[in-house]
Amino acid sequence: MQLNLNVKYIFLMLISFFIVTGCESSDERQEQVNEPWNLIFEDDFNDDLSFWNVWYGGAFNEEIQLYRPEQLSIDNGILKINVQRENISGPTSIFDSTPKSFEYVSGRIESKELFGPSNIDGNREIRFAARIKLPFGHGMWPAFWSYDDPWPTQGEIDILEARGGEPLEYQSNIFYGSTPNINTNQGTERVYEIGQDLTSAYHTYEMIWRSNSIDIIFDDQLLYTYQANNNNNINNLFDKKQKIVLNVAVGGIFFIDQNSNNYADSSTMEIDWVKVYKR
Repeated sequence: MQLNLNVKYIFLMLISFFIVTGCESSDERQEQVNEPWNLIFEDDFNDDLSFWNVWYGGAFNEEIQLYRPEQLSIDNGILKINVQRENISGPTSIFDSTPKSFEYVSGRIESKELFGPSNIDGNREIRFAARIKLPFGHGMWPAFWSYDDPWPTQGEIDILEARGGEPLEYQSNIFYGSTPNINTNQGTERVYEIGQDLTSAYHTYEMIWRSNSIDIIFDDQLLYTYQANNNNNINNLFDKKQKIVLNVAVGGIFFIDQNSNNYADSSTMEIDWVKVYKR
C-alpha cells in the first residue's frame, strides 16, 4: 500500500511539473508573438536598385526569357518588371556564358543582403513582405521568393508564384535538399483561390519564417501554415540565410501549355515596396 501511495504521489508530482512547464512554454511563445516587429530592410523604390543584384542571362526550368537590366524601370516609387516578346541571344544563365536563343526579355533582381531566422534573441522570426500587382497574360510566371546557393542546400521559399492567365489564384512552395541540385521535399505546393483579380490591383504578400513553421499571408490574412515535418524540412532551413528574389519568368515547366505562340506578347509586374522584419 505504501509503495502504491508513493507511486501515486510521484505520478501526481510529474503531472504537476509538466503542466507548469507547459504553461511556462506557452507563456514564452505568447510573449514572443506579442513582441513588436523590427524593420531591418526596406526598399520603396524611390531611387535606384543599389540594394539589389540585377540578372543578365537566362534561367532554368525550360523558361524562354532572357533577363536583362533594360527590362527594369522605376516610376514614381514603383519598380516595374517589363516583359515583352523578342527574339534575342544571350548567356544561357549567369553561371553559363554559352550563347542561347530566347523568345522573351524580362527582369530579375536579388537582394544583396541575406536574411534568415536563428537562435539569437530578436532574430527567431523573420518576416518578408512585398506589395505587388501581378502581370496579366498566359505564359507569364511572376514570383516573390527567397533562396541561396548551392540550391537547394540553403532552401528555397516561394512566397508567391502565379500564372498570368489564372489571375484569381497564386501558390506557395518550399524546396530543400542536402545535395546540390536535388530537391527532396514532397507535397509542399499549396494553391490559394483568392477570388479576385490579382493583376488589377496591388496586394500584400508575406511569409513569416520560424524554426518549426512558415506562415503564408495575403493582405494581412493568414492563408496557410506549413508545420515542420520530413516532407518540407523546415527545421533544416533554420539558421540559414536567403536572398530575396523578384522576377517574371515566361513559359517553362510551370505551364502545361508550352506553346509560346499562345502566350501574351507583353506584360508588367509592379512592385510598390519590399520589407523585412525580425523579432
